[in-house]
Amino acid sequence: MKAVVMAGGEGTRLRPMTANQPKPLLPVVNRPIMEHVLRLLKRHGLTETVVTVQFLAALVRSYFGDGDELGMRLHYATEDLPLGTAGSVKNAADKLRDDRFLVISGDALTDIDLSDMIRFHRENSALVTIGLTRVPNPLEFGIIIVDDRGRVQRFLEKPTWGQVFSDTVNTGIYVMEPEVLDEVAAGEAVDWSSDVFPRLLERGAPIFGYVSDCYWEDVGTHESYMKAQADALSGRVTLDIGGFEMSPGVWVGEGAEVDPDAVLKGPLLLGDYVKIEAGAELREYTVLGSNAVVRGGAFLHRAVVHDNVYIGPGVNLRGCVIGKNTDLMTGARIEENAVVGDECVIEAEAYVSSGVKVYPFKTVEAGAVVNTSVIWESRGQRSLFGQRGISGLVNVEITPELCVRLASAYATTLKKGDRVITSRDSSRAARALKRAVISALTAGAIDVLDLEAMPLPVARFHTSRRPASGGIALRTTSGDPQSVDIVFMDSRGADLSPASQRKLERVFSRQEFRRAFPGEIGELSFPARAVEDYAQELLRYVDMTGVNGMKVVVDCAGGTSSLVLPTLLGRLGVEVLTVNARLDSASPTETLAERRRDLQRLSELVSSSRASFGVRFDPVGERIALVDEMGQLISEERALLVVLDLVAAERRRGRVALPVTTTRVAEQVCRFHGVQVEWTSTSLDALTSAAARPYMIFAGDGRGGFIVPEFGPTVDGLAAFLRLMGLVARTRLTLSQIDARIPEAKLLKRTVPTPWATKGSVMRSVIEAAEGFRLDTTDGVRVVGEDGRWALILPAATEPATDLWAEAHDFDTAQAFLDRWARIVERAAGT
Repeated sequence: MKAVVMAGGEGTRLRPMTANQPKPLLPVVNRPIMEHVLRLLKRHGLTETVVTVQFLAALVRSYFGDGDELGMRLHYATEDLPLGTAGSVKNAADKLRDDRFLVISGDALTDIDLSDMIRFHRENSALVTIGLTRVPNPLEFGIIIVDDRGRVQRFLEKPTWGQVFSDTVNTGIYVMEPEVLDEVAAGEAVDWSSDVFPRLLERGAPIFGYVSDCYWEDVGTHESYMKAQADALSGRVTLDIGGFEMSPGVWVGEGAEVDPDAVLKGPLLLGDYVKIEAGAELREYTVLGSNAVVRGGAFLHRAVVHDNVYIGPGVNLRGCVIGKNTDLMTGARIEENAVVGDECVIEAEAYVSSGVKVYPFKTVEAGAVVNTSVIWESRGQRSLFGQRGISGLVNVEITPELCVRLASAYATTLKKGDRVITSRDSSRAARALKRAVISALTAGAIDVLDLEAMPLPVARFHTSRRPASGGIALRTTSGDPQSVDIVFMDSRGADLSPASQRKLERVFSRQEFRRAFPGEIGELSFPARAVEDYAQELLRYVDMTGVNGMKVVVDCAGGTSSLVLPTLLGRLGVEVLTVNARLDSASPTETLAERRRDLQRLSELVSSSRASFGVRFDPVGERIALVDEMGQLISEERALLVVLDLVAAERRRGRVALPVTTTRVAEQVCRFHGVQVEWTSTSLDALTSAAARPYMIFAGDGRGGFIVPEFGPTVDGLAAFLRLMGLVARTRLTLSQIDARIPEAKLLKRTVPTPWATKGSVMRSVIEAAEGFRLDTTDGVRVVGEDGRWALILPAATEPATDLWAEAHDFDTAQAFLDRWARIVERAAGT
């Protein structure tokens, strides 16, 4: 058998370590990751190997040559352009002949039993066998579901937490029969997991998963790189560590000089010909490359130091990486998670803060305090985006400097000369931060159309209707006046999709921002008729027949909806009692107590004025709360059903989009009126994408957000209000009568604390416990019983928790079903 080692990886997330060397050459315990992979292949008798190379291919060839020094025969297959995981193997097809072969990544650290995996493949007569392992956080990997025999049932690449059904992931190690290559088009970018395997699975091909308990670490981040070093030193992975063990856990290379008065506390590794002076202290999980010099008084703990590094007197290194040929002068200090690239000079008493990345060939001046990355890289984060965009405390987490970098990253993802719509709420913080956003966009060769203070639906409308490539809106976080949200939009006016968010995050994390030449600086303009254009278009699409003379009460909550409502309602002949119709820059949001107070006041006004209903907008005009003609507040869940009933009763056909967390009473309402339900995941992006499809007549998220598809695919409180007025005016029923005729939902919810590290295993336990039930995996895992009861188990995307919903014909049954699945989650989570 031959093996294929995939060594074309660029390793962008590992920069600056990989700024001038390919990821497979990155050293772990002083040997390139790929060398550990080749030694593993040799231990299992796979000595003839094809290496696929692309990024800095000459460096890989130069280092390993023909493989003679390792006792192997290496052949190389070069890609001119990245061809994907399958395309790169296809590119080497002429070197594989017609024999079974093994594929393995050259940049993942493992000691998997390849011989046993090949045996498993042979005994199952498999076409493809995929190496699988279990990981605590499966989000960055491809999840694979297998049956009891190991046969693959389903693939899922790069899931969200709502799509995590197991913690069993694809290691990128495959045993394959040669005919698999017939499925791969030559010269094209093709991936195994996303292209070839699903196609084979559809045809019923024998694809198996070999679950291994051996060590496997995808060395793709700085954190995993440091973990791999520690695991190697601790013996958690079987590797050949060069040198001899001078004392328990202390490995020393050839020619190393260690002064007897130096302090060494293992496990640690000293490379060939290092020199450690008296008074130096090297503590656990430190790795020194060859020819490193450590002067007296230096302190190193969990530091990974590459070859030929000079560490001066009094230098302090903690949990950091130092690139080769770098000099650290007297008293320099490098903190946790910092990375200093190759051939840098850190002068005396300089301080490099935690998380900072210094790219190769840079000098940090003496005494400098470096809190931001030098030139390119920045601190890696789990995720910039949350449920409300990018959020944080004003001038603590969300600063003008951060806004500049975020807007620069967004501009870099667009083309020069593209147009972006900007807007804000009434707050002073949003006004100040938006100025920083506009400066960065125009400096990135982007034209800006600024709507100033404007409801978010109006900003979304102009982003979708004008020739714009996207938009940025800044608003105060709901319920937290100290925080702000930055909302990034695509050309539809919708929030960025997860894929677009990841693209922006990659640019932001690398800080590889585009800057315009002086003649390319973007234009800044202000539209003259933003409100009028929105109002005219909205009235053109929404049926307002019968509203003349109608009485409603509207609470603008001191927000930007007060800028638009007069223009809208003035054309309709509607009698309106308006409260809080002013811009409140000092209090741009409200506490829960203030919201309840204002809703109570709204209820009193509706009942005393005998209005048809009352509505309260959120401060940006995106979501609404409803009060019926009796002055009773309609809960968000019931409001969704009431509006759904009104729309379905009038339209009598079409489709509605609802998140899977919605009560199935919605299905009864739709069925009664001849309308179909399309269930979506809980993400706003999924709901807006569904709302844009043909025959959609309504969409809602159950949290006061409604979509009017004939006008636009995004949540719009103003459009929902107008549509509701038209519907109420044309029906013979009041809101309270409609609410009374809709069955009561028996939907319960609970949240179970779940550590991040156990979320994957929790969902695997849920799948295993659900045998015999019908499963729906639109988002999370929905377990459906024969009697119609159901439970939804969904890992929270931004918190260490799992959310559960349960519904049945009565509350007792729903409670018992919820308790059952909550116990399963608690047991698997260890809580």
